[in-house]
Amino acid sequence: MTLSEIKNHLQNLKTIAFQLPDGNLVPEHFHVTEVGKVTKHFIDCGGVERIENVINFQLWNANDYNHRLHPEKLINIIELSEKTLGFGNLNIEVEYQSNTIGKYGLDFNGTNFILTNKATACLAEDQCGISPAEKPKIKISDLQSQAPSCDPNSGCC
Repeated sequence: MTLSEIKNHLQNLKTIAFQLPDGNLVPEHFHVTEVGKVTKHFIDCGGVERIENVINFQLWNANDYNHRLHPEKLINIIELSEKTLGFGNLNIEVEYQSNTIGKYGLDFNGTNFILTNKATACLAEDQCGISPAEKPKIKISDLQSQAPSCDPNSGCC
């Protein structure tokens, strides 16, 4: 989800709820303790230099049970961050701690913001010896029965 998408969703909500990948909700007394731009500058295993930028929201709960962040307040926090930090319409990453700090993608189901699992991947599979997915085995006789045949003397082959 991008920054403009979350702002659009927030404008139509009366309350904010974040749902974890296991279906549980982040406690309603959460705080958004940070909104910032995170830049990752790195070299992948194929030797290619890369730069990734995301907007990071950090969610945190304390024993502040009377606290409830309202959509208009989060919009104000986002707009102040945009103005002060000057980031554009980047994708959002959410940090939330259960046992350790987890990083999540963000989606929306019409009611709740959904924290989605993120996964690692090799960015240079062709450079580091990872075998491509196995190609399906096809019998030549099956191909001949499915497609019109081509006469070797016709110039089409």
